[in-house]
Amino acid sequence: MISVIQVSPEQYIRRTFELALKGLGKTWPNPLVGAVIVKNGKVIGEGFHLQYGHDHAELCALKNCSESAAGATIYVNLEPCCHTNKQTPPCAQRLIEEKISKVVICNLDPNPLVNGKGVELLRSHGIEVQHGLLAEEGEKLNEVFFLSQRLRRPFIYLKMASTLDGRIALPNGESQWITGEESRAHVHTLRSQHQVVMVGAETFRKDNPKLNVRLPCYDGPQPYRAIISASGNLPKDSQHEKTLIYTSIEDAMKDLFERKLISILLEGGPRLAGSFMAKGLIDRVGIFLNPSFLGAGPSVIENLELKSLSERPFLEDLQSSTYGPDIFLTGRFKKA
Repeated sequence: MISVIQVSPEQYIRRTFELALKGLGKTWPNPLVGAVIVKNGKVIGEGFHLQYGHDHAELCALKNCSESAAGATIYVNLEPCCHTNKQTPPCAQRLIEEKISKVVICNLDPNPLVNGKGVELLRSHGIEVQHGLLAEEGEKLNEVFFLSQRLRRPFIYLKMASTLDGRIALPNGESQWITGEESRAHVHTLRSQHQVVMVGAETFRKDNPKLNVRLPCYDGPQPYRAIISASGNLPKDSQHEKTLIYTSIEDAMKDLFERKLISILLEGGPRLAGSFMAKGLIDRVGIFLNPSFLGAGPSVIENLELKSLSERPFLEDLQSSTYGPDIFLTGRFKKA
């Protein structure tokens, strides 16, 4: 007897997550999306959104089908788009034309041009639609896109590195290197996953950092450099086409969002990080902890004035990994 392996809808949605992640760092300002097309219990096509301006996941999956998609079910982690004022054709209309019979969606698209409208269009043409499957996991996958659409500002990922007592340098300023080579290599991976790397003017003047991606065989886009300088007084060599200079955090948030630069890696310094945190603008934190102590010197966060212990910013959904001798922790701030 031939046994048939039953695959649940949740498993197909998790497969869309795996596919979607293949576009990490390349799709901004678009979301990460994967699609799986199933007919008669068999996967006949898969696809993912590879890069901004390229085909969306649904169209890629349709193009990869081994047979007609008519009567099939498509699993996709984000609601198919239905608007036309963009670089690619609307996916919902294409699914209608291909005679897809059922669409299973993880998350509705928070973009006001789409939100719920894609589902309505599909249903108006007799297509069965189910949404909300593994919605919480889908939110985490596309946390950058979802926040930027809802709050109309970029998502800020704060990267820090310190000793176990929270120090980033000796009192005389010596700081190279607090963490090991493996951690510093992973910083370049983080940069490759963001559109912009941001620092304060003091850090820029002191270290003159390149803030670029230097990974072996890396051929992706280089991030913009964003510098916050109240005076705007920076070295002449800071001026090049991928450097953006702002005199305030508010100006930076507004201009970056308007430029569709929604994924920001904030690398320092401690005063700028404290200012962002005090304004509630840090969305995710990643910190490299070296198993050593300095006892004195500048702290990883400065100018964060709290009136009581209850005001402390807490991280949740923590994940940990190791890079050489260092521990890397990442998490989101606990919602009020």
